[in-house]
Amino acid sequence: MVSSSLVEEVQSLRINKNILVNAPLDITFEAVLADLGPESEMAEGMPFPMVLEAWPGGRWYRDLGNNAGHLWGHVQVIKPPKLIEICGPMFMSYAATSHIQYRLAEEEQGTRVSILHTAIGLISAEHSEGVQEGWQHCLEHLKCIAERKTSR
Repeated sequence: MVSSSLVEEVQSLRINKNILVNAPLDITFEAVLADLGPESEMAEGMPFPMVLEAWPGGRWYRDLGNNAGHLWGHVQVIKPPKLIEICGPMFMSYAATSHIQYRLAEEEQGTRVSILHTAIGLISAEHSEGVQEGWQHCLEHLKCIAERKTSR
């Protein structure tokens, strides 16, 4: 007899957040790339360095060394300094896929950064709940990076 587990339902999520950054467009885009790459950090402020190959088809992944790591996605679209889109499993190591869009727009007071994250799959309740806080932290962190670079 073959045992079976409970069938999970396919879930979707849609997160749309934005922040105004007191920095020029080009510096803010650099900050987005830094936050997605070597300056990435967890919500607790702990370093969580990622690798972002900032070209179409480039990988976005966590390199753990010794040929170990976790692929988070691939760059689907990049149009510096206004847009980057990434698609892939992100932080979800199960049957799910995501699409992340960072859109930057100049405003009188600086640069508006908007993040749209959509996903579909067997998304865990833990991830559905935590992703709101996670994206807020990412926005605030990239704002700090950009404004620090601007003040130099």
